[in-house]
Amino acid sequence: MEDDMDKEILTIEEAAAYLQIGKRSLYKLAKKGSIPRRKVLNKWRFEKESLRKWVSEHTTSAY
Repeated sequence: MEDDMDKEILTIEEAAAYLQIGKRSLYKLAKKGSIPRRKVLNKWRFEKESLRKWVSEHTTSAY
């Protein structure tokens, strides 16, 4: 069995944990179309690689 963090397709709970944000915040981003996502059988799914790219593109410097 693969480790949950090794999965490439994540549920909203897994994606929120991966991004270290609340599930409600992620749901709002997904609903607005602000983050890469897909609906599969009426449930949000997130590709880990797409999330990595999104974080990289939306990260600001602390300086």
